[in-house]
Amino acid sequence: MSESVGTRARTALRICPLCEATCGLSVTVAEEDGRERITAARGDRDDVLSRGYVCPKGALFAEVDGDPHRLVRPLVRRDGDLREASWEEAFAAVAEGLGGVLADGDPRAVALFLGNPNVHTVAGALYPPLLVKAVGTPNLFTASTLDQMPKHVSCGLLYGDPLAIPVPDLDRTDHLLIVGANPVESGGSLCTAPDFPGRLRALRRRGGTLTVIDPRRTRTARQADRHVAVRPGGDAPLLMAMVHVLFAEGLVEPGAAGKHLSGVADVARLAADFAPEAVADACGVEPETIRVLARELAAAERAAVYGRIGSTTVEFGTLTSWLVDVLNALTGNLDRPGGAMFPLSATARAPRPPAPGRGFALGRRHSRVGGHPEVKGEFPAAALAEEIDAPGEGRVRALICVAGNPVLSAPNGARLERALAGLDFMVSVDPYLNETSRHAHVVLPPPRPSRSPHFDFSFNALAVRNQARYTRPVIPLGAEERSESEILARLVLCASGAPDADPESVDAMVVEHTLSAAVADPLSPVHGRDAGDLARLLTGENGAERRLDLMLRLGPYGDGFGADPDGLTLAKLLEHPHGIDLGPLRPRLPEVLRTPSGTVELCPGPIAADVPRLRRFLTERRERPAAPVLVGRRHLRSNNSWMHNVPGLRGGSNRCTLHVHPEDAARLGLTDGGLAEIRGDGGAVRAPVEVTDAVRPGVVSLPHGWGHDRPGTRTPVASADPGVNVNQLLDGRLLDPLSGTAVLNGFPVEIAPVPAPAPSASPAPAPSAV
Repeated sequence: MSESVGTRARTALRICPLCEATCGLSVTVAEEDGRERITAARGDRDDVLSRGYVCPKGALFAEVDGDPHRLVRPLVRRDGDLREASWEEAFAAVAEGLGGVLADGDPRAVALFLGNPNVHTVAGALYPPLLVKAVGTPNLFTASTLDQMPKHVSCGLLYGDPLAIPVPDLDRTDHLLIVGANPVESGGSLCTAPDFPGRLRALRRRGGTLTVIDPRRTRTARQADRHVAVRPGGDAPLLMAMVHVLFAEGLVEPGAAGKHLSGVADVARLAADFAPEAVADACGVEPETIRVLARELAAAERAAVYGRIGSTTVEFGTLTSWLVDVLNALTGNLDRPGGAMFPLSATARAPRPPAPGRGFALGRRHSRVGGHPEVKGEFPAAALAEEIDAPGEGRVRALICVAGNPVLSAPNGARLERALAGLDFMVSVDPYLNETSRHAHVVLPPPRPSRSPHFDFSFNALAVRNQARYTRPVIPLGAEERSESEILARLVLCASGAPDADPESVDAMVVEHTLSAAVADPLSPVHGRDAGDLARLLTGENGAERRLDLMLRLGPYGDGFGADPDGLTLAKLLEHPHGIDLGPLRPRLPEVLRTPSGTVELCPGPIAADVPRLRRFLTERRERPAAPVLVGRRHLRSNNSWMHNVPGLRGGSNRCTLHVHPEDAARLGLTDGGLAEIRGDGGAVRAPVEVTDAVRPGVVSLPHGWGHDRPGTRTPVASADPGVNVNQLLDGRLLDPLSGTAVLNGFPVEIAPVPAPAPSASPAPAPSAV
């Protein structure tokens, strides 16, 4: 970049936090009159995982980071209005607000909602578990039950650990079967793989096969050798029929993982009723196509089945997620190179000798109003509103919302809005005054991404290659900014009744607890050593870094505080700014198993108990009248509701339109560019029609994350073209019963054209809720 008088520029490295691909960036930092800002970003060619790849979101990191509408100072509600305040005033208001609710001695009165961005930050990984513990409430709600919870449940039941999620070994597979995922536009999800499009092209160049099962002809489907346009919600019967074919045609070959499998015969019995002919109408796929899918999967030398949000946010999300792994296991592709494998993160627990575990339990408690079973410590996000607005003992009266916008992301946002307005207290940690945070009594803004460190605690555990990367803040915090770690640590202290304590004491407590457990563990490399001595060996500029150093040292590649001098430490990671390559994925069975039997329990009881519901679905599908079915969609320049306020990521094909097949448009009287009213059980919205054969007949599509038309927000770019909130079509009652996940895809809707205004009338109204 050219320099003007008083302007200097430098480059710095940054891991992109804008999606699960976690690409390495090289950013340009300009300094003018003593103030620094990001002016450009490009891919880091030396990054050990992304190798220079960057998507449009990462390329516009400077614009995302520099959004002038991000909050910098806290907001505190005074006389009904949110006004800027000092940090001390804000935390005093938090301590008073939370303290007043908790003073009654019932922690159920406080709920927490954790949004998706938490897994994209260091602080979001380290502090929310401590916050949940400090509050002591059972009322935890997260974006997981709007997204991937079925995969956690199925893996928890199969492997005994809901975080043991196998990912496709993309770079070594010969045959990839994708179910309900669009990684070319999403960047990959529950599968951390920078340049997913390039990896798919490489698969085909080496003679491999790509098959995509999706009701939409997505950009991923357009790259495929075969696109199977399944009927929405039909993934589970389709995959179950493939299992049926494997058994019926003698194609079951579990391979090396076979000695670790139990329940294979039980799966065969469950699949017996699901012949391709029996499911064809329910899934909209010809029987012979189903047989070919099963045969090709079984015949491939190295194959992997991968499912994502289109297969999880549906009526049979957990069954579909389970069947993905069942197919991998029965064809010998579980836990082998080129198949579906378990990554090993640098901050994971070091491998232990295989042994039976406690397994994974569902429904250890139930929600107060709807009686929803707990899953992985959470209740369904769709149940948050009723826990607030339903009177009675244990009613939620205060909410801590961290990096979440459930008014847009959860079903029936209108009811949730009304509920939020009736809270005694709400604190929101968010960089924007958005559709949810506008209801808060206190808003605590985290700093811009450039001013935060980055380490991918969650996504490294889902990466297609083992590696470790860490970047410190690119630009120092400003005088009015506080680190996200300090913000969340102080929230922990407020919830603990010690608001004036040093935030670093929170990290010190965790370090002490972790090291005390480690030195008492005979299998730990520090067994028998002094915990205090070990704590003094930790390095880092703050408590969060010392905790990262601790996790690295005790992790599977760590130095064990000197036990392995060549092992990982924070200092070593800082010496490698482009990251450290830890090698390809390797087989990990049985070390990952925590089931009571010590095996992969291929036919868990809760799964088997849900299969009769799938059988009933086959009959009901034949009997129910045909109606349009709605699915969501994703755009490469978008990520939920996060980025609609960034001008460079708006426009073009990133629009909130209703995709309708030409046959359906003609039948329903819809015209391209005209307005349609879409009605569901929760309400109605109006959106412009886009006639396209990218959706199969009988299917319509609206994107997720729009609906920025609420008053009182401070996101003017998003509000100028708000789109409509597709989740307002849902009333929140339709859930996958095993996981509590909202059915956001594959639900019936009614559609009618909105008459054009008379020539003398004003222009057609913008998309809106009805």
